[in-house]
Amino acid sequence: MKFTLFYTYEHVNLRITLLLSFFFCFFNLVSHSQEVPESFKKLSDSLILAAPDTYRKLDSVLRQKRTDTLFMGYFNKASADKKYYIGQAYALNQLGRKYRDISQFSKAISLHKLALKAAEKSNNLEFRIYSLNMLGVIYRKSDAIKIALDYHQEALALAATVKNPSNGIKRSINVALNSIGNLYQTLRQYDIAIAQYKKSMILEKELNNKLGLAINYQNIGECLENKGQLTEALHHYRTSLDYNNEIKNNKGLIICKNSIAKVYIIQNKAKEALEILEPNLLAAENLGDMYIITSINLNMGWALMELKEYTVSEKHLNQGLEIAKNHHFPSFISEGYTLLSKLATYKESYKNALLYYQKAESLNIAINSEVNRKYIYDLIIKYETEKQNNQITTLANENTLINLRLKRKTNTLIIGALGMALLTFLLYILYRQKELKNEKKILTLEQSMLRSQMNPHFLFNSLNSIKLYIINNDKKNAVHYLNKFSKLVRKILEASSLKEISLFDELETIELYMNIENIRFSNEINFTTQIDEPIDPHNIKIPSLILQPFLENSLWHGLSTKEGEKNIDLRVSKEHENYIQITITDNGIGRKASERLKKNKVLKRISIGIDITKERLANFSKDFDNSFQVEIIDLYNSKKEALGTRVILHIPTS
Repeated sequence: MKFTLFYTYEHVNLRITLLLSFFFCFFNLVSHSQEVPESFKKLSDSLILAAPDTYRKLDSVLRQKRTDTLFMGYFNKASADKKYYIGQAYALNQLGRKYRDISQFSKAISLHKLALKAAEKSNNLEFRIYSLNMLGVIYRKSDAIKIALDYHQEALALAATVKNPSNGIKRSINVALNSIGNLYQTLRQYDIAIAQYKKSMILEKELNNKLGLAINYQNIGECLENKGQLTEALHHYRTSLDYNNEIKNNKGLIICKNSIAKVYIIQNKAKEALEILEPNLLAAENLGDMYIITSINLNMGWALMELKEYTVSEKHLNQGLEIAKNHHFPSFISEGYTLLSKLATYKESYKNALLYYQKAESLNIAINSEVNRKYIYDLIIKYETEKQNNQITTLANENTLINLRLKRKTNTLIIGALGMALLTFLLYILYRQKELKNEKKILTLEQSMLRSQMNPHFLFNSLNSIKLYIINNDKKNAVHYLNKFSKLVRKILEASSLKEISLFDELETIELYMNIENIRFSNEINFTTQIDEPIDPHNIKIPSLILQPFLENSLWHGLSTKEGEKNIDLRVSKEHENYIQITITDNGIGRKASERLKKNKVLKRISIGIDITKERLANFSKDFDNSFQVEIIDLYNSKKEALGTRVILHIPTS
């Protein structure tokens, strides 16, 4: 399949060049020919007169104008003329950010250094920290790891001297932590980087800074992606996307979509990735951020390569590589060479593949050199050690006061401990009462079940049936069924004292019960039992005496009034790893017909065994991760005539 949207290297390079040229020409034209509106001049004068001393106060007034180089240029000059150096630091930093966002790093660095000097003149710690961080961010983007870390460490060291930092300083601390995480990420120390991002996120949540949260989620996603945890990475990218959507941050949206597309490529979803990347490249070009444009071009080249669109792929890869070289993005240069090496392999041009691979490796070695690693580790350890020493000194000074407070609180703690002990005792009593109540309920259920199994009606009828054999002088059957009856009574009495028995014992009890009951049906009931492989009934535990109520229902409500063949089938099967399924199927008259007959009877047979059984099953399943289920299904033929009833018990085994 051919994708119609692509750009040749010459076409895109020309487009970007024209775009930047237009921007700077327009800026110069405006700077010289357009006057700053009087309204902004008055606003500037009033701000300089009021002389706010925090970033937040200045930004609350100038936020809508801070990306406009005309207004910031004027405010910088006006602040410098009036020696309002805080205002000058603000304006210069905003100008630096503007140039950084279009990858004009040299000019951005010059502006941030001027901002740092202005902040030092004003002796304003917040703006000094902010300016240092801005310089660190730019050097980080160009993979100048040592310089970037120096600036961020200096920013953190200054922030640590403030006992009660303002929100502005807290945000600068977050920026420094995030950037240090980025540096670890560059050196492929992903777990340490994630730890830094999580520290930053805690502070961002305290400040409710959704932009900061979006950035940290994005960074964690990148680390997880590099660790091969793609599902978790996508979750973090999409969370970042949600935050960026909420705050309408176009740059963040472009970055998130690019990252999601990259994961799709890794997951062999190159077509879906390309559908995201094509419009995203247009959005990035409108934004003018060469760093993002480079990344999207490389990803587009990769996606097209996987789709075997080698010619178009190569053009995008070369374009991304050229931009990375022009703007000094070492990581992207390395990535570009790596992808070109892969493309050359696909095209069976192995000499070029090796050449590109060697170039990529030489860059990776430079970025991840042992000198860089040792430098970062030494500085981090030094910073953490100094921070801990300061904390120890502070704790030592506070130790005396804490001891005094502890003495005052001794009585309170003793009373509290006694109160806690009393509360614990009361809670234990309540817990024991609940346990005893539950045990009583279980005992009542067991007694009710025993009464259900050994009800006088059943005993009388069973003995009466055996007596009939005696009267008819059928000694053999009389002795045979009397033995079965006595064995059944013994099994019921033994099982009633146990919480659970083996499935084998339960089926044996049921077999005896059905033999006794079948006497009264003149042995017309065909009762069959089937146990599926690989079930071992000796190893499966179930509550004792739970099947008899369902069989009793089948006998007396389903088959007692039925004419012809009378069948009851019991089947045990393995439904699931954690369940067994016991199915009881009869070919009786069905529940509806049975209910109609029951209404016409003068003496109605009350059956409470099933309700008791359900309660016992519910109590039994509390010890398992899964719960029991009972299904009662009416069986019909195609003419909607009743064919019987099926009871299905789903009993947990774990």
